[in-house]
Amino acid sequence: MNFTRFPRRKYIQTPTAIEPMPALSQALGGKVNLFVKRDDQLPGAAGGNKTRKLEFCIADAMEKKADTIITCGAVQSNHCRLTLAWAVKEGLDCHLILEERVKGSYKTDASGNNFLFQLLGVKSIEVVPGGSDMMGAMEKKAAGLSEEGKTPYIIPGGASNAIGALGYAACAAETMTQLNDLHLNIDHIVVPSGSAGTHAGMVVGMTAMETGIPVSGMNVSREKMVQEEIVYKLAKETAAKLGVKKEIPRDSVVCFDQYVGPGYSIPTDSMVEAVKLFAQTEAILLDPVYSGKTAAGLVDRVRKGHFAPGTNVLFLHTGGSPALYAYMDSFRK
Repeated sequence: MNFTRFPRRKYIQTPTAIEPMPALSQALGGKVNLFVKRDDQLPGAAGGNKTRKLEFCIADAMEKKADTIITCGAVQSNHCRLTLAWAVKEGLDCHLILEERVKGSYKTDASGNNFLFQLLGVKSIEVVPGGSDMMGAMEKKAAGLSEEGKTPYIIPGGASNAIGALGYAACAAETMTQLNDLHLNIDHIVVPSGSAGTHAGMVVGMTAMETGIPVSGMNVSREKMVQEEIVYKLAKETAAKLGVKKEIPRDSVVCFDQYVGPGYSIPTDSMVEAVKLFAQTEAILLDPVYSGKTAAGLVDRVRKGHFAPGTNVLFLHTGGSPALYAYMDSFRK
């Protein structure tokens, strides 16, 4: 895979660590060996996986001479926080369109990422109802800014297009270099599956390198079949952009939707338990929306024997812990 053909800002100077999780493995019966890829420790304001995608997206914006970034997400969006953070570093204006997916969930005085939007100096926030046409809302904002003489650039939610997904194809390559250096054989990788860029990029990278390592996505919002089609479509687009000759098999995209609960960003008992387990065994902080529900899926699948004894499983930690502080009531019950 050749990433030198694409504009890229080098926000990431060193690979994120791959660490064993022996205490968590033991707490879950000791039959499966759990490891974690610490993308929660990526640079940016409070870290998280979107930095990998934004290396490519913001570089593309700057090559197109943009002076303003527009993006969207939920009211506690980690993607919005990191897009805003890197826009600040690059001297670009940043405007956010926030989707209130749970009615009444947006509060101007909220903690978590919502507070950080203000602290980082967001130029504007527009809140729209759940189910809104988010691209349409961003395009409308872009048109208004263009009339004011600005040069806006739209980054889709989660930076999950073929440009952004390049970041996780590159992460797959980084991961394999580390595993080879560590002489660590990983049998399975578990990732969050939301806006699809992380999941799709990892599938493309692992397939292109012919690693034979399956990647499972734990859904945070949609039903299994719907999510798999979204991930598969983006994986094919990303592979085409990279010039990957090897076909992306449909069965390489696997999602599980049992851990979504009542809906996106709505807490579940299994998420709360998983967040506490990671904190109290490995001192690792998860977030309640993505990594927490993904961890709930990982914990459940280990307990139910879905992984054979002795299996080495790598959990991709995508970060997002600032959102914890907006969900404290869920953990204090």
